[in-house]
Amino acid sequence: MNFAAGRRPVGLGLGFLLASFVVAPPLDCRASESISAGPLFERFALTLGDGVRTEAAGPLFYREQSGTLSLFAFPPLFSRMDDPDVDATEADVLYPLLTWDRFGAEYRFQIMQVFTFSGGQQQDELAKHRFSLFPFYFQQRGPNSNDNYTALLPFYGHLKGRLLRDEIHFALFPLWSQTRKRDVVTDNYLYPFFHVRRGERLEGWQFWPVFGREHRDAFVRMNSFGEEETIGGHDKQFVLWPFWMAEHSGIGTTNDVHEHAFLPFYSSYRSPNRDSTTYLWPLFTVTDDREKRYREWGAPWPLIVFARGEGKTANRIWPFYGHAHNDILTSEFILWPLWKYNRAVSEPFDRERTRILFFLYSDLVERNTATSNALRRVDQWPLFTWKRGLDGNERLQILAPLEPLVPNNKSIERNWSPLWSLWRAERNASTGASSQSLLWNLYRRDERDGGKKCSLLFGLVQHHSTPDGSRWRWFWLPTKGDQASGPPATP
Repeated sequence: MNFAAGRRPVGLGLGFLLASFVVAPPLDCRASESISAGPLFERFALTLGDGVRTEAAGPLFYREQSGTLSLFAFPPLFSRMDDPDVDATEADVLYPLLTWDRFGAEYRFQIMQVFTFSGGQQQDELAKHRFSLFPFYFQQRGPNSNDNYTALLPFYGHLKGRLLRDEIHFALFPLWSQTRKRDVVTDNYLYPFFHVRRGERLEGWQFWPVFGREHRDAFVRMNSFGEEETIGGHDKQFVLWPFWMAEHSGIGTTNDVHEHAFLPFYSSYRSPNRDSTTYLWPLFTVTDDREKRYREWGAPWPLIVFARGEGKTANRIWPFYGHAHNDILTSEFILWPLWKYNRAVSEPFDRERTRILFFLYSDLVERNTATSNALRRVDQWPLFTWKRGLDGNERLQILAPLEPLVPNNKSIERNWSPLWSLWRAERNASTGASSQSLLWNLYRRDERDGGKKCSLLFGLVQHHSTPDGSRWRWFWLPTKGDQASGPPATP
């Protein structure tokens, strides 16, 4: 069999197609005009906004211009978005492998959230630059040398404003480390087993999990607004944690709280606002919440729960059935996680969400009850995602393997969505414009301003119509005698 001869018609056909496009382009190639040769090349006006989008080589390249905002990408390798109006730039390389984001003077560069550079002008109006190789190396430099730090785990270092602490020192971690949060300083030795803690009217120590204690007297200090505030005192102890614990907090305040636990036999919580008792933890729990106005019984909590009162009504037998509601929140499930429903109402905000098997199906509705505007998003993983915004604009995408899992992720939409968007449909509620695209514009249809345009098979078949007439193009050549009365339609 002559395989070369067998391939010749395909090669000739593809060569003729490319040559025809180069020699006789389907339309005027000015930026203001549309070009139809998808999926080889397509230029068209945006449906959901003002601007132009160019796509080439199927899903492998696109460029978009809308006002001053520009976006171009080679999915999934690279994308870049520039918005001079807000002085912002976003760039991704094989997202989420590498990202670079800048907003004004602030910037952040990262590789897999491990290797990071960041910096910019902080609240003190001083420019600071950070570099991290998480979790091993941390560095910050700025014009104020007091804010500079360097840390190389586990050997030696100093951090400021990182890892939920105001300041951290360490040497040969976990042998020794010191942390500070506001006025409280903790010295750790062989973390987390032994520490000594001190602060304003505070002292304590622990040898975890054998024994620990901490005491603080109540005192008054000035807050950031120059007003006096009371800092509640406390007494905390544990023996053979978590089997025996006792805590007295809120000393000197209006909410004096006593907690005791001798697990698994008994635990209690007593305060002016709330009482809770558990026997044979977590088998039997009784809670009286006077602040939120409800009583709750659990046996065992949180699997079987019943609550009654103005602040909460609940019936839950997990995983078979559950229903709970108060003045703001409603939550239901049947055969969790088979079916789940949540609603939150706080005027003018009203949010509803129904889910089946977590992300397999999701229906989200967010309403503004003052304006009657509503946002709705429906996801059926991995088949499609559909969204109608508060402005009424709609967009449908088929397929959607990642979008339901990480909704509203712009980097996913820029870098990955074009690869598997076999079908796209958009509709502009304010202008009435709509568009549909199959297989990266192998078939494309646009409708706007009373006119329609269809393109099929690399633009070999095109149809344009307006209220004044219509015309066909075959192999990018206009035909005669197919036009209705009226002046020629403009592509």
